[in-house]
Amino acid sequence: MNSEMKEAKEERLGLSIEHETSIWELSQLLNSLISSSYSVRRFPGKWQLIRDKLEQLTSGLCATADVNNFGDNPALSLSLQSLVSTLNNIQVLIDRCSDESCSVGKLLLRSDLDLISSKLDVHIKHLTEICGSGVLIHSQAIVPVRPTAGATLDDMRFYLKDLFLRLRVGDSDIKAQTLVTLHEVLCEDEKYIKIVVLEKADFVSLLINFLEFGDLIIQEEAAGAISLVAEFRSYRGVLVTGGVIAPLLRVLEVGSKVGKGKAAQALSNLTENSDNAWSISAHGGVTVLLKICSNVGSSSDLISSACGVLRNLSRVEEIKRFMIEEGIVSILVKLLGLKEEECQTRAIRFLYEMALEDVSFKQIVINAGVLESLVHLLDPDSPYSLKSREVALSAIEFFYFSSTTSMNILMATAFLDWVLFFLRNGEISIQESAVKAVTHLCKISEEYKKSMGKAGFMPELVRSLEAKSSLVRETAAEALCSLISIQSNRKAFIQDDHNVNQVMRLLDPNEEKSATTKCFLSILMSLTDSNSGRRKIMASGYICRLEKLADSGIVDAKKIIKKLSGNRFRSILNGIWSL
Repeated sequence: MNSEMKEAKEERLGLSIEHETSIWELSQLLNSLISSSYSVRRFPGKWQLIRDKLEQLTSGLCATADVNNFGDNPALSLSLQSLVSTLNNIQVLIDRCSDESCSVGKLLLRSDLDLISSKLDVHIKHLTEICGSGVLIHSQAIVPVRPTAGATLDDMRFYLKDLFLRLRVGDSDIKAQTLVTLHEVLCEDEKYIKIVVLEKADFVSLLINFLEFGDLIIQEEAAGAISLVAEFRSYRGVLVTGGVIAPLLRVLEVGSKVGKGKAAQALSNLTENSDNAWSISAHGGVTVLLKICSNVGSSSDLISSACGVLRNLSRVEEIKRFMIEEGIVSILVKLLGLKEEECQTRAIRFLYEMALEDVSFKQIVINAGVLESLVHLLDPDSPYSLKSREVALSAIEFFYFSSTTSMNILMATAFLDWVLFFLRNGEISIQESAVKAVTHLCKISEEYKKSMGKAGFMPELVRSLEAKSSLVRETAAEALCSLISIQSNRKAFIQDDHNVNQVMRLLDPNEEKSATTKCFLSILMSLTDSNSGRRKIMASGYICRLEKLADSGIVDAKKIIKKLSGNRFRSILNGIWSL
């Protein structure tokens, strides 16, 4: 390129390498060259590569100082003056490649384009080093205004483009601040995530690389951003293909407390529905997660998150078997002794899910001695939460109500005492769990019905017939109906006038088809088998309720009335109903 042509181009562009150049002027020149290059038809691949590098330089200028003079930063000043020279040469090349009459051969043009591309690499490297060295004053950096809600996609792209350059060329402080900002915008609008993943492939690679940064804050913020992206199943493949699994596991293993938590959340998102389970396993992730759960030094939040990831992975049978071999059951049983609700409930649900369709695993859990821990969670004097007690009660029902052997072990504990306590004193949610357990026990054995009758369950079930929860009311009626089928229980029930009066009072003729009404009628039918039962029904003062149901054609009500009509106390009735 001769000097005359070079000087002519410098004059036309309005820039000279002899004087200091403003950022704005350089940005204008870069944008002009990018625009002009699109008109060049020759060597399209090489020009696309040059355009990409010009784009990097354009955005890179945003990380420099917003001043007209770089005298205070000689390294930057020299670098930018050198850049002007290269940009002028690019303009010359644009003209030469666009001129069909140009006599310069293709080989020479190709060589010149390769040379320019190499020079741009050097400029990008220098700019990155200068910005990363901290010689620029952060407060003077050009910061585009964050787009407001409802901004156009172009505005969002421009803003992300600036953030991307700051992440590439900024020092550690700038990178950390930019990652915080990135996390904020990703939370604000899903469209930012879509642009990052689908339009800015280098952005995802950069975030993944930050997971291996020595700066823990950068590592933490990168893990947080990746976790947000991983919430969207359609974008997870991009992360996994980009190699995110291994760095996330390293953060989980040796990162900071915050970093580990964010990495665990990202892995939980990535493994939802057992997605990417084999990728996690192949990188030794199962062992890392088990180690976290068994480490007494791990925080409860981290243990809880690790349990969540393991639970996702366990849905793959081979991985589940490996977990069992590595002692997952004993690890989870130990977690029941922690005070934190989330750890307890996650561990219990994890055991439940793995045993749901696996009888052999269910027996492994029982043999591991989980009962003691579960019953201890029910102890009213223990410091555990209501939610933990509910989950523990459901787990006991699942693991121990299924066989005579396990039931015998259970009944030797204080289990019935605690169930009765929560039926009497518990809040609605635990009452629901307790009364369901009672109903389940009634279906297992006559002996258990007798035990509950002697333990004082019937008065509490009668009281529960007026509970606020419809589930408690209906289930309590069902349990009473079952308990009264035992003669000794029926005798004890009749002896308390309040019991019969309560059932009669709550019998609602307007709810003739409800499950509760059917249970009440079944209870009353059992009571009519004895003289004392019939007397109590007649003396209740609510016989008219039975009559209305009988008049409505309810068969059980008619049967009860018929039994009562044969009694000398029934003379007050005006008619006899027949079936």
